[in-house]
Amino acid sequence: MRTLITTAFVSLDGVVEAPGGEPGYRNAGWTFKDMEFLPEAFEIKGREQKEAAAMLLGRVSYEAFSPVWPDMADFADYKPLPKYVVSTTLAEKDLVANWGETTILRSLDDVAALKETEGGPVIVHGSATLNRNLSDAGLIDRYHLLVFPLLLGAGKRLFSATDKDAQKLRLVEHEAYANGLQKNVFDVVR
Repeated sequence: MRTLITTAFVSLDGVVEAPGGEPGYRNAGWTFKDMEFLPEAFEIKGREQKEAAAMLLGRVSYEAFSPVWPDMADFADYKPLPKYVVSTTLAEKDLVANWGETTILRSLDDVAALKETEGGPVIVHGSATLNRNLSDAGLIDRYHLLVFPLLLGAGKRLFSATDKDAQKLRLVEHEAYANGLQKNVFDVVR
C-alpha cells in the first residue's frame, strides 16, 4: 500500500491559497513577501522530490504547474515521476506532453485504488480542494507542513469545515526556524 503525503505551505490560520504569487488572490506570494529566506527551512522540499514515487494533483493545480514545472530546475526530480490528476472535467487532450506519464483519475475511489498499488509515496502539491476531500475521506497518511507566521484571513484552506469525527495526528518531525517558519510533519493515526 502506498503512502499519500500532502505537502503544503500554510499560514498559521490555515490558508494555502496562492503562496507563490498566483494571480487573483489579495495576498498572493505571501510565502516570500517580507520573509527572510533560510534554505534550511526548505530542506524538506528537496527531500520530498527525492523520496516521492508519484505526484497527485487536482485539476486547478495541474493547470497551474504543468506549463511551468517541467522546465524548472527546482522541480527536475518530479519530471520523470508518474503524475495523477483528479478531475471530472479534464480531458486527455488537456495534458502536457513534456512532463512524463500522466493519468487522469475521476474520483476519490480511483485515488483509494491507486493507494492500494505497489510503489513508493505519492505526494500531493497545491490542490486545496482535493486535499480537503482526501482528508475528509481518510485517504491522507502524512502531512508535511511549512507553517508561516502569518494570519491571512480569507483564502482557500487546507482543511475543510466538515463536521466529522476527530482525526488524531502524531507529530513525527518538527523544527522552528529563526524567521518564524515551522516545519511540522504529522502521521495520521488510524
